[in-house]
Amino acid sequence: MASNIKVFGSPTSAEVARVLMCLFEKDVEFQLIRIDTYKGTKRIPDYLKLQPQGQALTFEDGRKTLVESREICRHIAEKYVDRGNKDLLPAGTLERASIEQWLQTEECSFDPPSSALIFNLAFRPMLGEDPDEKEVAESEKKLKTVLNIYERRLQESEYLAGDKFSLADLSHLPNGHRLVNNAGRRSFFESRPKVNQWWQKISSRPAWQKVVEMQVSPPQMI
Repeated sequence: MASNIKVFGSPTSAEVARVLMCLFEKDVEFQLIRIDTYKGTKRIPDYLKLQPQGQALTFEDGRKTLVESREICRHIAEKYVDRGNKDLLPAGTLERASIEQWLQTEECSFDPPSSALIFNLAFRPMLGEDPDEKEVAESEKKLKTVLNIYERRLQESEYLAGDKFSLADLSHLPNGHRLVNNAGRRSFFESRPKVNQWWQKISSRPAWQKVVEMQVSPPQMI
C-alpha cells in the first residue's frame, strides 16, 4: 500500500534532510520524489503546482501540504506520536517548552551563521567564486558564540533539551554535517568537549546515516 506521505526535494537540501531524518526516526513510511532544485523549469509539473517558485521542499501528508522543515517535523512528531522515537516532541508541557526553546535557538542563532559559512566555504568555490571574507569572519564569531552556549548547556544534560534526543538536536544535523564535512569547520565542534560528544552521538544515529547515504549516492534526479 502506497504511503500518503510525499516529500518533494533533494536529500542534499538541508530542509529536506531535516524532514527525512524525522521520518526515519519516527519509522513513518514515505515516498521521496527527488527534485533537482537547480534545474529550474525542468521540474515536474505536479511539483510546480505545489511550489510555483520552486522552493527546496514540499511535504504532502494526505491533503495537508507544508513547506517549512521545522513545522513539518512538528507535524510528523505530533501526528505519528505512537510511532518510532516517541521522545522527539513529548506531550509534557515543560519538556515541550524546553525543546521549543532550543529549536528557536537553532533556527535563529545556529542556522544563519552556519548557512552563511557553508555557502561561502563550500558552495562559492564550486561556482568559481571567492568567499566573502567579512561575512565568513562575522559568521564564525556568531557561530562560536552559540556553540559556547551549547557547551555550557551540555554540561547540565546529555542533549540540548534534556537527557533524551529530541527535535532540538535533530534540527542541527543538516548544517552541522556540512560544517564538519564540507566547510572545514570540524574544529568548532572538536574544540568544545561537550559539544563534540553531543555531535558524535547525534550524527552517528542510524536514521541520520540513512540520510547521509541518500545524499552521497542519489539516483538520477528529475
